[in-house]
Amino acid sequence: MKKRREYEDDDGRQIADMNVEGMPWYVRKSSTSSDSKDIEPVELTREERLSLYGGVLKAVLLVAAAFIGVYFLVVLLLTKIW
Repeated sequence: MKKRREYEDDDGRQIADMNVEGMPWYVRKSSTSSDSKDIEPVELTREERLSLYGGVLKAVLLVAAAFIGVYFLVVLLLTKIW
């Protein structure tokens, strides 16, 4: 077995989880792990929900308008060229 190197500035913290599914050293974590945190659902008021839906709708419409505008410009350019 290889000897582990000891570094002076090593404080033992983990930088990245190298337990990647598909690798030979992969170990499946149990669902009852002590590291798992219970996430409670966020309760929103009616006004907050409407504001959230409005923001999402504005974002979707903005992206859709951009695609429609580019499509229109492409069609316009192709009709002028031909």
